[in-house]
Amino acid sequence: MPVIGTLVVGADGSTSKNGNSAGVTTALDRSEFLHRRRSADCIIIGGNTARTEPYQRTPVPVVVLSRALINPLSGNRLAHCWNLSPTKALDKALETFGERIHIEAGAAIFQELIGAGRIDQLELSITSITDGEDKIDIEKLLSNFLITKDVTLEGTRFISAVKK
Repeated sequence: MPVIGTLVVGADGSTSKNGNSAGVTTALDRSEFLHRRRSADCIIIGGNTARTEPYQRTPVPVVVLSRALINPLSGNRLAHCWNLSPTKALDKALETFGERIHIEAGAAIFQELIGAGRIDQLELSITSITDGEDKIDIEKLLSNFLITKDVTLEGTRFISAVKK
């Protein structure tokens, strides 16, 4: 049952710049990201991600984790808003939508699920961009996984890894 965490970071571990991930991504990363997500049964994101990223249209159901229970994606007919912990939401998504769940959340939700051992596969893109916000420790993140693929294309490093 592959739970796939997808994350783009700048070279310094920034997960956002100027308020969203567009500040740390590249055109090639965005293309790869959109291609991968088509294979998902469901996408899980946090409320902040829903408010700052383009999730108004998704090819599959998207679950927004939010205590507010005000769906910031009300225009997306495939959007669901759940007031659950990330691990409980993942369990519910697996039961409701199927086994291919993509985690596209921010650093806090991502790190909580990794800490709980719930992300089976990591798709990490590292761009050359620096001086962003919401930094994560890239080496610490990767220490939870075995790298199966590591290539650099057009200045973006693409790492695929599986849970240890």
